[in-house]
Amino acid sequence: MTVNGKVTTPEATASLRARLSWAMFDWANQPYFTVITTFIFVPYFTSQVVGNSVQGQSLWAFTQAAAGAVVALGAPFLGAIADAGGRRKPWLLGFQVMLALACTLLWLAQPGRPEVLWLVLLALALANISAEYSIVFNNALLPGLVPPGRMGRLSGFGWGMGYTGGLIALFAVLIVSRPELVGITPPAGEALLGLRRDSFEAERIIGPATLIWLLLFSLPMFLFTPDRPGSGKPLGQVVREGVLRLVETVAHLRQHKNTLRFLIAYMLYFDGLNAVIAFGGVYAAGIFGWGTTELGLFGIALTVIAAPSVMAAGILDDRIGSKRTVQLAILLVGAGALGILSITADTVLFGIGITPKAPGMGAFTSTGEQVFFACAVLLGLGMGPMQAASRTMVARLAPPDMLAEFYGMFSLSGRATSFLAPLLIGFATAAFASQRVAAVIVLIFLAAGFILLWRVAEPKR
Repeated sequence: MTVNGKVTTPEATASLRARLSWAMFDWANQPYFTVITTFIFVPYFTSQVVGNSVQGQSLWAFTQAAAGAVVALGAPFLGAIADAGGRRKPWLLGFQVMLALACTLLWLAQPGRPEVLWLVLLALALANISAEYSIVFNNALLPGLVPPGRMGRLSGFGWGMGYTGGLIALFAVLIVSRPELVGITPPAGEALLGLRRDSFEAERIIGPATLIWLLLFSLPMFLFTPDRPGSGKPLGQVVREGVLRLVETVAHLRQHKNTLRFLIAYMLYFDGLNAVIAFGGVYAAGIFGWGTTELGLFGIALTVIAAPSVMAAGILDDRIGSKRTVQLAILLVGAGALGILSITADTVLFGIGITPKAPGMGAFTSTGEQVFFACAVLLGLGMGPMQAASRTMVARLAPPDMLAEFYGMFSLSGRATSFLAPLLIGFATAAFASQRVAAVIVLIFLAAGFILLWRVAEPKR
């Protein structure tokens, strides 16, 4: 394969600058997931803008389900079309711009304005779709940057960079929204930058700030990471060839039985992981009444655990294999989800009575919060390695000339039923009027994926 005038082989290694720039894409994108969908904005939106934690979780679940269905349907086609056309970066650029623009609309999410509720939900859905599509094409660049025996390290390093970027973004949000935590006293009723507390401007500014972050830190990847050469074919021909190729691949999936087994297993355990990431902060906000400060501190602590864990797992991936690394990660995430399931406002570990958190108590001072945090540590240790090693596994299984197509299938498997876990959570939350049921659904998906993964054979390297 020729890239920027140079011939590359499966054993070729891109320059250090190219590899670091590729990893910076995770740095650019992860704060969207960390700050917006997990720890700060969505919990704020479900509890304050919607005004009811149970109803808010239900609406967020249905939004996640709709976005997941769009990603599942479109990602394989886009990946196949990109393989036919060669280049990945034009697709990356388009979806990064869409993601950034959707994030700016989150400024409208102000309590007491029911007329903007559905517009904000639409913006969140569009942002999720754009983020997931851009990841498909960034993943497809990985195998061209390092030899197969070092892909685990680079994939893990990229995830670690992402968590580090998310950590810095969380610090920034906390300092802006609660400057008194670092000894800064703003005027009464204000956060930093003159943002008003009574209209939650510090939480709402996260969306527009994400636009700047995305565009700034995506730039090195576009400038310095090599792309595959274009085919030179007209767009119409590329689309036709891509669609026909995908149809042929699906029709002959029996020729790729091992990869198919992995994709089905991934479909299940990744749904469970996505659900626990998407609803962990929402659950804590509903059970303990956490606000921006508590959620931000919790997110920082979890990210501090996750960043070195995923980097270490990259080395483990190259030594013991991607499959075993994923299995270990599933066990950690499952144990954490089971622990969270055991917690209510006045019990832990399935029935041990505790004193509920009282108004005015400090952050993380109640027994329930401390047990919740201990369980979340297990999530932090497992969630990054699970994602990074899964990304590497695809690169080890896919034919070299079908990388984007198989990463599209990878995204499909991660999203084909991604609507199902949120949909079940949404219906179950509404039916039982309880947020706790989400953890049960998470455990079912994790267990099913873990069992199916046993039958996947990882290629020897």
